[in-house]
Parts: sequence; C-alpha cells; structure tokens
Amino acid sequence: MTDIDGKTLSPLPSDDLVTLTHIIYGLHAFSALTGLTSAAFIVTAFLSGWPSIIAVIINYVKRDSVRGTFLDSHFSWQIRTFWWALGWFVLSWLMIITIVGAVVGLPLMLLTGVWVLYRIIRGWIALANRKAMPLPG
Repeated sequence: MTDIDGKTLSPLPSDDLVTLTHIIYGLHAFSALTGLTSAAFIVTAFLSGWPSIIAVIINYVKRDSVRGTFLDSHFSWQIRTFWWALGWFVLSWLMIITIVGAVVGLPLMLLTGVWVLYRIIRGWIALANRKAMPLPG
C-alpha cells in the first residue's frame, strides 16, 4: 500500500526516489559549478558536462516512477531547466557570432548561467523541505 500525504492527498514517494532526486540535483550542480572554476561559462559547463547530461537522462528514465508524487514537479523542473538553458545558450551564440549581437549575447549567456544556478538552488531547497516545485500554467 502506498503512503498518502495528509495535506495534498497525493502518494508519497519512496525514500530511494527522494535520494535519487537529491543525486540528480547534485549532478546538475556539479556540472554548473565547474563553469565557475574553469574558463567555461556556467551554462556551457551545465549543458556539456557529463554529470548534467546523465542527470537529464535519469530524469527521463525514472519519470514514470515519480508520476503523481511531489517529485514529479522536481523532475519537470530539472528537465525544463536543461532545455530552456540550451535554448538561451543557442540564442546567445547566434548573437555572439554576429559580432554586433555580442554586446547582448555575452551578458545573456552570463545571465543564463546565473538563472541555471538559481533553478538548481531553489529546486534543491524545495526538495530538502519535501515541497513540490511550481509548474507552468
């Protein structure tokens, strides 16, 4: 029998899935933070780092296991963070290669890196408090 959250009346995830979600946030954070310690931007390290790529693959593979629990919102949050960061990264590079757009492209890439760090930190704090992440619309 599945345990039910008394407040939301949704199923509670197993401790193993909660631990896995912490590990996924850790993988994303490790990739992003390597951008601070190297010549790479945060967003570049986040998108191209093996830990982050592995984390997104795990998100997709284990998504059905967390369906209906508060972890489902965290998996969606992590997946959206990755794909939106990729979109902003591509847009930034398209601006940078036009030279004129470099004035906007470089700051946009830096802001995307800060946004990625914010999303990782906010999500991980919510997970530590066993709270769901807000979902769009």
